[in-house]
Amino acid sequence: MLGIDLASDMLLEGYPVGWFSPTYKMLLDVWRDLTVALNPFMTRKSVQERRIETVNGGTLDMWSLDNPDTARGRKYGRVIVDEAAMVPALMDAWQLVIRPTLVDYQGDGFFLSTPKGRNGFWQMYQWGLDAEVNEWASWQMPTAYNPYMSEVEIEDMRATMPERIFQQEILAMFIEDSGGVFRRVAEAATAAPLDRGIPGGQYIIGADWGRSNDFTVFTVLDVRTKQMVYLDRFTQIDYNIQAGRLKALYNRFPGSNIIAEYNSMGGPIVERLQMEGLPVTGFVTTSKSKEPLIRALESAFENGEIGILNEPVLIGELQAYEQERMASGWRFSAPEGMHDDTVISLALAWSGVDTGPLVIW
Repeated sequence: MLGIDLASDMLLEGYPVGWFSPTYKMLLDVWRDLTVALNPFMTRKSVQERRIETVNGGTLDMWSLDNPDTARGRKYGRVIVDEAAMVPALMDAWQLVIRPTLVDYQGDGFFLSTPKGRNGFWQMYQWGLDAEVNEWASWQMPTAYNPYMSEVEIEDMRATMPERIFQQEILAMFIEDSGGVFRRVAEAATAAPLDRGIPGGQYIIGADWGRSNDFTVFTVLDVRTKQMVYLDRFTQIDYNIQAGRLKALYNRFPGSNIIAEYNSMGGPIVERLQMEGLPVTGFVTTSKSKEPLIRALESAFENGEIGILNEPVLIGELQAYEQERMASGWRFSAPEGMHDDTVISLALAWSGVDTGPLVIW
């Protein structure tokens, strides 16, 4: 119903609208509702093309994402993707076909769905939570937000449905996938932030460098409490400024040890900071060194040893982080289209809290 309302608003302004459903059968269910809702200002309806024209020049095209390519070359002021989590290759459909249809009118898109695992819809939801991604926004609306739903009915479902199914279908929660690396992430998100170190405190700073395609992240952990107390995440900043920003953070948490990525451009930055007197240890990330680094952080979450800040981007990256069994061992990475900078920064900091750096320069 929200999608129909959003589509109607744009049609009344005279713009073309595209509606996308995961399957043709699901499209037909919505088609019937749309024809009823748009009937008062409809001038033409084509059942064969699933196309509606309105009195002021607006048009509505409906497409099944069984074959996204059929929508190529269209122009829309708004697109609605219904039950987006059920689209098998949602990111490909969006980036290769749907997104280009919005260029001419500088249009917008809405992705409506019940959560269903860590898929393309999950990635888009994370974009909406990320303050650095300005063009996206996310909303989470459990069934109870609907004023027409019976509270008694909802409580009956809570009592009779498996907890995971109730959380997903009724509470609109993304449920942990069994293939993910980190479990109990949300349980650990109870740490309190600090703007600067407490006198006499001991801290570890983990630094993961980025520039244009990813993010630089500094994570501060309290050595004694094993709680995360600070997160700094930014992008599109010159490496000299990044070094200065880390120095400023070190001054706010005096006496900290710093464990920083040494790969690529990290090497010159680490060496510069060492020459300036900062206690920086360089961590060389290889396939061999990455597994014990990640496994140590995995164990910390599993055993409830670590506390993290309730930061949506951090939680999203941790929950989405993947592992894959390769012939040469395990491969760890973020899903395609997502980042893992907060994960690596946290893992570097934890390596200092837990056992000290695993691989050093």
